[in-house]
Amino acid sequence: MERRGSVLMQRYEIGRLLGQGTFAKVYYARNINSGQSVAIKTIDKERALKVGLMDQIKREISGMRLAKHPNIVELHEVMATKNKIYFVMEYVKGGELFNKVAKGKLPEEVARKYFQQLISAVDYCHSKGVYHRDLKPENLLLDENENLKVSDFGLSAIAESTKQDGLLHTTCGTPAYVAPEVISRKGYDGEKADIWSCGVVLFVLVAGYLPFHDLNLMDMYRKIANGEFKCPSWFSPELKRLTKKILDPNPSTRISISKIKESSWFRKGSDEKLLRKGKTNVRAAVAIHNSSTADVKPDSVKLANLNAFDIISFSTGFDLSGLFEERECKREARFTSRRPALDIILKIQDIARRLNLKVKKKENGILKMEGLNDGRKGVLEIDVEIFEIGPSLHLIEIKQTNGDSSEYQQLLEEQVRPALEEIAWASQCDQPQL
Repeated sequence: MERRGSVLMQRYEIGRLLGQGTFAKVYYARNINSGQSVAIKTIDKERALKVGLMDQIKREISGMRLAKHPNIVELHEVMATKNKIYFVMEYVKGGELFNKVAKGKLPEEVARKYFQQLISAVDYCHSKGVYHRDLKPENLLLDENENLKVSDFGLSAIAESTKQDGLLHTTCGTPAYVAPEVISRKGYDGEKADIWSCGVVLFVLVAGYLPFHDLNLMDMYRKIANGEFKCPSWFSPELKRLTKKILDPNPSTRISISKIKESSWFRKGSDEKLLRKGKTNVRAAVAIHNSSTADVKPDSVKLANLNAFDIISFSTGFDLSGLFEERECKREARFTSRRPALDIILKIQDIARRLNLKVKKKENGILKMEGLNDGRKGVLEIDVEIFEIGPSLHLIEIKQTNGDSSEYQQLLEEQVRPALEEIAWASQCDQPQL
């Protein structure tokens, strides 16, 4: 049990209990070095193993690691001891959206703002191949500025989870918010199922009650399967039309997110910046607009130092990399080198030139390699960070931050990895970890 005032991993001072469930507790905490407020979710490892929760924990970590967006709760890091697993997350102090709805229905203008932010976050998740599968007001938090934050990726799935038919087959979610095709157990498209849940959330926000409700669970499932619901009289005509298109029981004719964004109700009272928030603003937050590789001077890149804790956190016992499937390791590759940092930086720039990639420098010293053209899932972006472990030892971490995973994987395996072999040891994925 964590005690108030105790210090976790010499980094976080534990504060008050924020909430708890059957297998986890969430505490307010403060980073001792930076003073940053965080929320720390603690999970009892032995109990999680006994009840088979490890797969769910892996999904939650995978989903949150991939989804970096202003309207998604950020996962800062994952740590573990012999008995506990710790999720260090963004602290969102406004509480659940559910608490607002519990007091009564919301005006359409207010509900529209939350719905726009929800759609922006979900669209971004889908672009990364992440499907939430449990969207409901209880899993939507509000920050101090009343901005929505999607949380709880415990039931999420990623694109690689689909079977040969390209569909998901696990029946999960909260009954009143789950799509009819999920109930049918015949396989479903994760994107379409999430869109349905967003529609139920929208209905609840403006109506103040669920569209599909019955004390008899089977009768409620029948109503969901048939799309039997009625919009209340205070819904505007535009909202009624949009709601019916979202809560279409046929996934093949259900409205897409792109069409939702084009609808008159969704666009009302907003500007283009808000409508593009899921893509343009996120991209702007991670890119520095230098025009060519010549703009990045090797001596302008500040290296990060790794202390003993940072080195330990790369090991399987503390960052839970042993819980990730192989694909997670492939998304992040680490190399060690005894060459000077200048040689490494010049090598990265040389690789970028040969691959026709731009090199930019982020404010925190990370080099970003960026493609010139849009791929299947946007422009491919790769972060390269060089850590100074000691005077003659550096760690090179390469991480995909945008674009298509298969395109990144091909580039890493066929071009980047062979080019780094002359200055670096094999990647962390191929050899025992530090």
